[in-house]
Amino acid sequence: MQPSTFNPWAWRDPSALAGGYTGATPDAAPPDGPERTDDGPDAPGPGTPVDLVGYRVEAMNGRIGSVDAASDETGARWLVVDTGPWIFGRKVLLPVGTVTRVDHLDRTVHVDRTREQVKESPAFDPDAYGEPDYRDRIGDYYRESYR
Repeated sequence: MQPSTFNPWAWRDPSALAGGYTGATPDAAPPDGPERTDDGPDAPGPGTPVDLVGYRVEAMNGRIGSVDAASDETGARWLVVDTGPWIFGRKVLLPVGTVTRVDHLDRTVHVDRTREQVKESPAFDPDAYGEPDYRDRIGDYYRESYR
């Protein structure tokens, strides 16, 4: 079997911040219903730092929680997601390589995981998340699913 070249810690879709959205800023509340308009200023462009804390996180088959913390460390970017009551308030560490897109209008981060894959992921350890061995274990879990 060929080793996977997928790097779960690298952002896969830099175009998610390339504009294209108008009428909202990252800290604007999501609009209610179809009366959403796109008449306002542009969303942040490429390279603009955006704080994703508080954004909802959607798996391929439903909501998994909200972003509790985020890293912009080069080569090791991640999101800590508070899953809320559906897995007893457990927090998980998601490498940004799992992010497929960010919708700033709805304040939602979409990931290419199912709820079950997130539920089965290694437990988040707030004391070890900066350690290379811990990140290797988390990265291996996500990397395996791309083979």
